[in-house]
Amino acid sequence: MSHSHLLRTSFIPTAPPSLRRVAAVTHIRARTPQIQSKIREIFMPALSSTMTEGKIVSWVKSEGDKLSKGESVVVVESDKADMDVESFYDGYLAAIIVDEGLSAAVGSTIALLAESEEEIAIAQSQKLSSSAPASASASAISSNDAPKAFDETPTPVASSATPAGNAGISNAVVNSGALGSAVHPASEGGKRVVASPYAKKLAKDLGVDLRGVVGSGPNGRVVAKDVEAAASAAKVSGNGGATAVASETTKPSGVELGSVVPFTTMQSAVSRNMVESLAVPTFRVGYTITTDALDALYKKIKSKGVTMTALLAKATALALVKHPVVNSSCRDGKSFTYNSQINIAVAVAIDGGLITPVLQDADKVDIYSLSRKWKELVDKARAKQLQPNEYNMGTFTVSNLGMFGVDRFDAILPPGTGAIMAVGASQPTLVGTKDGRIGLKNQMQVNVTADHRVIYGADLAAFLQTLSKIIEDPKDLTF
Repeated sequence: MSHSHLLRTSFIPTAPPSLRRVAAVTHIRARTPQIQSKIREIFMPALSSTMTEGKIVSWVKSEGDKLSKGESVVVVESDKADMDVESFYDGYLAAIIVDEGLSAAVGSTIALLAESEEEIAIAQSQKLSSSAPASASASAISSNDAPKAFDETPTPVASSATPAGNAGISNAVVNSGALGSAVHPASEGGKRVVASPYAKKLAKDLGVDLRGVVGSGPNGRVVAKDVEAAASAAKVSGNGGATAVASETTKPSGVELGSVVPFTTMQSAVSRNMVESLAVPTFRVGYTITTDALDALYKKIKSKGVTMTALLAKATALALVKHPVVNSSCRDGKSFTYNSQINIAVAVAIDGGLITPVLQDADKVDIYSLSRKWKELVDKARAKQLQPNEYNMGTFTVSNLGMFGVDRFDAILPPGTGAIMAVGASQPTLVGTKDGRIGLKNQMQVNVTADHRVIYGADLAAFLQTLSKIIEDPKDLTF
């Protein structure tokens, strides 16, 4: 994630109205000496082009902790993945405004950063004031396009002769969109339990109480192996120190019929994209491909780590080289782009949603490297650790349900792309041979959904013919 555009500095008048010069008065009141201080607002960043709000997964730092530039402060769940948000200044995490488990609109204030320990009290005062209902100005801030992640607001600090409670505190920070409470459920005695997103999910699944787990990660952060060790120890000891406790909030194994479940952040993003796709005029073309040669190649090189997904992605990419219009995209309805790269996005079902990790330059990368990259992307997707460039750069999408025995299906076109291919299972089929005999061959059905503004039926037919030839004679896939 690029951070260069995420900073904004605005200076607010520091003198309260009662101390400003008034034209109708001939004398000037004496001022209390003011010392300038900078309290920086940490905003909810836009971690992807489609993100409108983010959920706080965990605060890596606690209130009062010292921060260094480039150090992770908070883990945010976007519409696609969990990502660490770094600090761009040295200072202190003075006040957490949006707590873990709560969501905030992009651009809303989620915390305050102080330059020195002395300024933490001022930030805490601003935090307490911000518990009041957000003003209309907060709504205006949250509606800005691509808001910045950090802002700094100078506030006056009274000199030692002035009580801190009487210091002039800017209302600009108070009305900047605070959304959460100061109570941290994942804390004990004021100390926060810091754990990776995957460790938290694993702890929830295994019923492990993170408060009893000693972290082995950076700065004592609890990671997945710590949770697994705690779960194993709990099974052996029955109720040892790091006891596995099924919390009251643990979800039952079944589904509560009749219950209403709100969308997760990812499900909301999928919903928006699917509705947006309805505005695109699409059509579908199906094709039957014999897979005997591909199946034989897969069995031959499977032991070297090659996956069927990588083979299909490679074959698709090589076909797209010869049919660039199928790899094109139309975004404004007035023009289209011949994409310079062939990036194959492959749909992956994960807990609570769907994501499409991207195999970049799939036509140029060898099958062994492509398979290793695919395994890495799937692991990161399931741990919700994909970076934006790993899921939002696809130029053509493949959705494969063949492993579930599905023989054919249609896929919905993702916004901003030209086509998506739905791949069914390869199944033994009785077919007639050229010499008039009946034979048994493995065949699969593929259906391509395309943007009819750019791609026409003849284009898809030609593409599928090329793809069929590559799969039926896959010698080029291993080069």
